[in-house]
Amino acid sequence: MDIRQYFKKIRDIEASIKEPYPLIVSADTEDGGKAGTIVEVSKEEAAKAIAEGRAVAASEQQKKDYFEQEARRRQSAEKAELSRRLQIAIISDAEFRHATTKAENQELTKGER
Repeated sequence: MDIRQYFKKIRDIEASIKEPYPLIVSADTEDGGKAGTIVEVSKEEAAKAIAEGRAVAASEQQKKDYFEQEARRRQSAEKAELSRRLQIAIISDAEFRHATTKAENQELTKGER
């Protein structure tokens, strides 16, 4: 392929892409590329991958599924972060009474000074 035609093809594909970060679906390639992986890339990268036959533009259903999966991942990460920050201590009645009695005694001794 002529180098001018190659870059013209990339520019034409890039001009046809509406989103700033489109989703593409990888194609099976001879150098080990796996088919079916959906990724979000820049317009330039998407155009180059499509022109080289390494990927195709994602369908509307694939886009919908991808964004739903990303929302689930984000929620899961947020829950994990929240549970990491949230600490709960379970103490027995005796420990609670001991801790409150100790705090009350400390306050009494402060008042006597």
